[in-house]
Amino acid sequence: MAHKKKISLLIAEDDPDHRMFMEEALEEEALADEVQFVTDGQELLDCLCGEGKYSGQPCMDPTLILLDLNMPKKDGREALREIKQDARFKHIPVVIFTASKADEDILESYNYGASGYVSKPVTYKGLLEVMQKLKLYWRDTVALP
Repeated sequence: MAHKKKISLLIAEDDPDHRMFMEEALEEEALADEVQFVTDGQELLDCLCGEGKYSGQPCMDPTLILLDLNMPKKDGREALREIKQDARFKHIPVVIFTASKADEDILESYNYGASGYVSKPVTYKGLLEVMQKLKLYWRDTVALP
């Protein structure tokens, strides 16, 4: 029997309430062994590259990134493009986790290399269900680099 994969989850989410609910749901569902939140696309890139406030301190090496699209400073679309154009990070699966259900956002996200696109549920129960599905797929089913 294969051993359980260690999942390090890096989440870019600007809304403090969404971060709190996600943290609770992740804990309840035990999706990840390690979780780190950043508040915008620029902080996500700084974290990955060891720049800005992450200079001199190692950022986690994420197994999976959950990325909101609509954030200040640098939005998720720009961050996704930069991650997927960087040889150091393009292997990391990025799942868009956003309130937008717009067809153009979905298409653009996949065109720029997203590994999935999930609309944020509006209830905590819905969030738990999504986290269960993410766990089933990303932790228990697929092979990750």
